[in-house]
Amino acid sequence: MSILKKLRHFWHLVRQLSGDDAYEQYAKHHADFHACSVDAPTLLTRKDFYKLWQDSKWKGMKRCC
Repeated sequence: MSILKKLRHFWHLVRQLSGDDAYEQYAKHHADFHACSVDAPTLLTRKDFYKLWQDSKWKGMKRCC
């Protein structure tokens, strides 16, 4: 495996673990499973997706400890 391939793989893992590729995964899922459906929800914008993602992540958080 070349060094460039290793770096790309490492970068892919970092993005996946940090959640940075979440919108791309969402868009891919939407295209694969919802694009041909008549009653499919519309694809969220990147901004709306991350707002919904953050809101759901912190929804139950009332205090720090």
